Amino acid sequence: MLGALRAGVRRKFAGWARRRQGLDALPLVLQARRLYILPTRAGLVAGLLLFVMLVAGLNYANSLALLLTFLLGGYVLVGMHECQRSLRGLELLRLQAPDCCAGSEARLELQFANRGRPARRALSVRAASLAATRFDLEGGATATLAVAHLCRKRGRQRIAPLELSSTAPFGLFRCWTWLHLPVEVIAYPQVLGARPLPPPGSGRTVAQDAQGSAGEDEWSSLRAFQAGDNPRSIAWKAYARGAPLLVGQYAGVAGAEYRLGPDGLEGLDLEARLSQLAAWIEACERSGSRYCLQLPGVQLPLGRGAEHRRALQRALALYPGGAP
Repeated sequence: MLGALRAGVRRKFAGWARRRQGLDALPLVLQARRLYILPTRAGLVAGLLLFVMLVAGLNYANSLALLLTFLLGGYVLVGMHECQRSLRGLELLRLQAPDCCAGSEARLELQFANRGRPARRALSVRAASLAATRFDLEGGATATLAVAHLCRKRGRQRIAPLELSSTAPFGLFRCWTWLHLPVEVIAYPQVLGARPLPPPGSGRTVAQDAQGSAGEDEWSSLRAFQAGDNPRSIAWKAYARGAPLLVGQYAGVAGAEYRLGPDGLEGLDLEARLSQLAAWIEACERSGSRYCLQLPGVQLPLGRGAEHRRALQRALALYPGGAP
């Protein structure tokens, strides 16, 4: 219950800070008005200890105890000032959000610059509730670091506010700010599904490849046996050695051409269909075949290679909510 209450208060405060600060733009220099600071648990214990020492010194009229109390109090105040200074003036130069797969932990790439001479210590940045990335930044230096973020669903998603904080120099205070940046990431559908590839639109089928003449086709990979596969394509030698039933996949030198679409995906909901199409895209790319995507409202030409695969994955990620 205490954790839920703390999380609720943090969300309320983050929303208030978002309305107060507005949307950030790069390059971003952190100013004092957007920095927030509170004592840590160690800082609260130190404050309580100083209060007890002050009461005891006044009660016993002990000037040495009072002197020590005021010296330690000055030490704490200097630490509070230095904690805020570790963030004030820090510059965020660049933020990149590469495409990722839904349901997986992806990476944001951030580049920070320290224009001042003093080093900045005990810095950390995190997205949402994931683990923080900690780093130090020397005077006059720049640093590029990767921060984990989670995309739960496919599609175009706005990156949650990033929390940048520091507990330098003594760990008695924590100074932090939120970075509200207009950065979006494309989350591809998960690569899931066990249905076989549809027959190629040109070239020869897998069963024909298994019977093909040498010199025209080359073996590509093995996959698990599925109902309807030609018995001639089964890797019987591997089965005799105790392996499960595996089916050989062959790729023609001329290359088969696959037109990927809703055919063969009956009985699946939208997200399952898109995940199966993503799995087919990966299979086609591994085999070196040419492939295209044909869905209602989405017609992408034949091709292959990393750029072609990324274009098809983006089309699946941004596909609307209607069933294909």
